[in-house]
Amino acid sequence: MQTNNPLICIVGPTACGKTHLAVHLAYLLNAEIISADSRQVYKHMDIGTGKDLNEYIVNGTAVAYHLIDIVEAGYQYNVFEYQRDFYKAYKKISANNHLAICCGGSGMYVEAILKAYRLEKVPVDNEFRKQCIHKSDEELAEELAQYRALHNVSDTSDRNRLIRALEIETYYSSHSDASEHITYDYKIFYVDIERERLRANIAKRLEERLQNGMVDEVDRLLSQGISAENLKYYGLEYKYITLYLNHELSYTAMKNQLCIAIGQFAKRQQTWFNRMRRSGFEMVMVPYELTLQEKINLIISHLR
Repeated sequence: MQTNNPLICIVGPTACGKTHLAVHLAYLLNAEIISADSRQVYKHMDIGTGKDLNEYIVNGTAVAYHLIDIVEAGYQYNVFEYQRDFYKAYKKISANNHLAICCGGSGMYVEAILKAYRLEKVPVDNEFRKQCIHKSDEELAEELAQYRALHNVSDTSDRNRLIRALEIETYYSSHSDASEHITYDYKIFYVDIERERLRANIAKRLEERLQNGMVDEVDRLLSQGISAENLKYYGLEYKYITLYLNHELSYTAMKNQLCIAIGQFAKRQQTWFNRMRRSGFEMVMVPYELTLQEKINLIISHLR
């Protein structure tokens, strides 16, 4: 177990300006960014995931980033792989004698790092899965709840994910933890944005992304052989645009439903971070209304 490893976290809901803030802070502190976004790990999924890689250049200088474009689209990356990859990226940054800034809105990923969730690849247990066939989703969820609090609704909204989550917890209950962990001396900064402003940002950004070729991006992924079901698995932009391209939604319906879905997603992100605060994670509130320089000054004052 390693300790006393400095880590700055910039978190908040989608469309609150986290990346812009984190990159400019990294530029000033000679730091490197580790993304905490569950979809930016995928290659060729650029516009829909909001990678905005041009953001990582400040005054002509490229700010180093990690855990973006690391797996192929179509793959189903998970939190355990993220924890493993984050650990590798952090060690690489430390070897460069740089600070690390974790930036993103995937609360589960951030929490998995800070709480050192158990990191271990769990093999598929076909016999266990056979035993689950005749159980209802409610029964499976009740069993999973005996192992841990069900904060992640995605584990219970999809039957395959539910069975896999229960499979993992069952495995852990009967096997000792042999994984390597690292704990961090961290400081969390939460970009606090008012609900109406967030909704306006989401609508504006969605319109820009649609104008900049987001539909074409999804169409290319489908033409490359990634199934519609796989794309819908990634949710939000990829789900609704796939429905539009398959003539299951009109363009207007796709756009309207997608905007609502992104707003609901942002609310879930806020709920996750609020729960983290209630459970004991200290977070410094960074008001969205502040200028970039004011935000940076606020963060640096707390780091000192």
